Amino acid sequence: MKILTIDVGGTHVKILATGQKQKREIVSGPKMTARQMVSDVKKLARGWAYDAVSIGFPGPVLHNRPMAEPRNLGPGWMGFNFASAFGLPARVINDAAMQALGSYRGGKMLFLGLGTGLGSAMIVNGIVEPMEFGHLPYKKGTFEDYVGERGLERVGKKRWRKLVEDVIERLVAATEPQDVVIGGGNLTHLKKLPKGCRAGSNDYAFIGGFRMWNGGNAPVSPRRKKTRPTVSGSRRTRT
Repeated sequence: MKILTIDVGGTHVKILATGQKQKREIVSGPKMTARQMVSDVKKLARGWAYDAVSIGFPGPVLHNRPMAEPRNLGPGWMGFNFASAFGLPARVINDAAMQALGSYRGGKMLFLGLGTGLGSAMIVNGIVEPMEFGHLPYKKGTFEDYVGERGLERVGKKRWRKLVEDVIERLVAATEPQDVVIGGGNLTHLKKLPKGCRAGSNDYAFIGGFRMWNGGNAPVSPRRKKTRPTVSGSRRTRT
């Protein structure tokens, strides 16, 4: 089965299909509705063959449909039926969970995405669970108020790095993972990773999208056993 993976972000929508080596992307932004995204992606993916669609959505998802409107995109996402719009089988998952799925090596893993907000997901023995750690109370706001894009702009890189280290330390202490992956576009602003963490990549989201249907080759350590994840239509996902 050939899969088209779509990584929906607040500034860009990126796509990659099975067998293709170069991703394609378009600008998104506050005027992009769900229906417009589908139309634009169909045009962007011309020339590619695919049988099903995987979508990473920046927000909560239930039964393959967004459960809330995204902060940085246009309206019309909540409850949108992507399978009907594409005319193909479609599976939708939280974007952080999709990148986590592509990063997974086994055991109990915590994924944190440093981007516009703070994306988060956990995988425990193959069970994928999108989290909302970014919304937890922290200081005078929430975690993502301090380590998201607005926090970075407000406090500067030096202070932001210390806040990131503190937030990661707290979440690791609370969840006790065996593996911690730090991803997201603002990963590049860290001089070094906190102890016990490894770097993710936004491109791992595409691997996660492929794994949602029929497994795939992930950049896993040779010391750990590869897994072949599959995804159900529910919020909780077994790999």
